[in-house]
Amino acid sequence: MARGLVIGEALIDIVEHRGVVEHIGGSPLNVAVGLARLGRDVDFLTHIADDKAGRRIADYVKSSGARLVTGSTSARQTPTAVATIADDGSAAYTFNLEWQLSGTPEVAPPLFVHTGSIAAVREPGCLAVAALLDAYHVSATVTFDPNVRPSLIADGDLARARIAHLVERSDIVKVSDEDLSWIDPDHEPERTARSWLASGPAIVVLTMGGRGSLAFCSAGEARVAARPVQVVDTVGAGDAFMVGLLDALWGLDLLGADRRAALRRVGLDALTAALGAASLSSALTIARAGADLPDRAAMNAQSAPPPGYFT
Repeated sequence: MARGLVIGEALIDIVEHRGVVEHIGGSPLNVAVGLARLGRDVDFLTHIADDKAGRRIADYVKSSGARLVTGSTSARQTPTAVATIADDGSAAYTFNLEWQLSGTPEVAPPLFVHTGSIAAVREPGCLAVAALLDAYHVSATVTFDPNVRPSLIADGDLARARIAHLVERSDIVKVSDEDLSWIDPDHEPERTARSWLASGPAIVVLTMGGRGSLAFCSAGEARVAARPVQVVDTVGAGDAFMVGLLDALWGLDLLGADRRAALRRVGLDALTAALGAASLSSALTIARAGADLPDRAAMNAQSAPPPGYFT
């Protein structure tokens, strides 16, 4: 039975917006939980403690249907992030965490391996993450979302170099225009995304908030409009988009190293449909407080994805 593997941080989000509310969060955790809620088989490798907060996270992962990889509870303290929500629903974060990994995960070769955000750039764990991605490349589709957290980055040039390396080694990259404005401030996000496609990936997807999303592949470019929605907050919006994208490509049988050539030949019709599913997943998430990603029933209850256009 094919399983995906997600590697990255899990934490407690302390959300400050007209009061204080705690949510379980972490970009990679959201991806693992979101896919599991859609009925996908997913393993999650992280670094939390065997404390009250860590057990809460472990129970949350399990209840979603995802599986926490052995060795994920070796931290001294479970990480936290304070998220301050502005009136427009946007979030700013302050983190308290350590990120490290040790050993090889006790999982079968995965269908895909996904990482991103803090796990991709924060030492010492980012070094182990890069090594694991290289090791799994022979069996798995490699997917990456930089999801940059500038407040945690001490050396911007080093972080940018690490991000560039992971982009080159990935098959699918999802990135926001806000992230690209930090990663490559001298160029427009669309130009940077196109250059990333030329560096190695089969698909690069650029999300642009209310302006929708744009995907680049060898067949050309596909664009989908953002779904109209009453925004509660944007926590988990990009993660939900990644979940919808991966789920759609999984359903099209385009994941796995043996499907790498097929992924590179993906057509614009299929890619636009995948963007539509990703947009729906994101819209359903930002209409609710916290990173509360939808299940399959919620996705199926909505109308067909909005039409896209090709360029």
